Amino acid sequence: MRQPFPTPYEDLNAILNDLSAAVEAILGDNLIGLYLQGSFAVGEFDEHSDVDFIAVIRDELAEADVSALNALHARLFALDNHWAQHLEGSYFPQALLRDPDVNGRPLWFLDHGSRSLVRSNHCNTLVVRWVLREHGIALLGPAPATLIDPFPDNELRREIAWDMRDWGARIMAEPESFNNHFYQTFIVQSYCRMLHSLETGQILSKRAGVTWGKAHLDPAWHGLIDRTWAGRPDPAASVRRPADPADFQATLDFIRYAIDLIPAFNAGGELPPP
Repeated sequence: MRQPFPTPYEDLNAILNDLSAAVEAILGDNLIGLYLQGSFAVGEFDEHSDVDFIAVIRDELAEADVSALNALHARLFALDNHWAQHLEGSYFPQALLRDPDVNGRPLWFLDHGSRSLVRSNHCNTLVVRWVLREHGIALLGPAPATLIDPFPDNELRREIAWDMRDWGARIMAEPESFNNHFYQTFIVQSYCRMLHSLETGQILSKRAGVTWGKAHLDPAWHGLIDRTWAGRPDPAASVRRPADPADFQATLDFIRYAIDLIPAFNAGGELPPP
């Protein structure tokens, strides 16, 4: 079944219906389903949100499939519809999706702001599986929970803790690569969200993470958190301007602070040690 009105935005629904029909025509029986995940799935979205999707396929894409999908994504990107430039998602073989032990293996991936597919492990994570299983919206195909087996919360927490440390190390190694307004705000929101997920064992929205951060983290960070949320709109413009120097330095300090908090969520010993 195809869902004709999956979001409150008529122009986005038009893009999603075009995407669904075209992917179905290209892949035929190899397509099992097409799903929204991310912010539109968890219910905390606005006009600045990315449009995250997962296409579940029976078998790996053939070369001809990749060429046809690249032509599709280039056509959609060129449409006079701002949502067309905010699609992001992966083509996920069903066997890999059902097996969380192979997370990290590259998939065919459409990056945000891109016109063509590349190989990337961006979506092959427990975080994406959890959101898709618990909140995914079927644009076509069976309910996503039928395609993904549940897994323990502590496995999700372990992945999140690893991501916090790994991403933090990459940011500290090359801070200038992240020194723009978009990344500065995105980093603070993401670390609030990841800490929230460590506490709850769930993946909720950045808004929920920021709200949790204001309620639970040291009040010294409240001003930074407020400014990052207020500065969220217009990501296309914010990625082109430098971050406020004081806020960027505070963001680096916030990363260290958040990573230092990981053991506080490790009472049962399941998370990796610091």
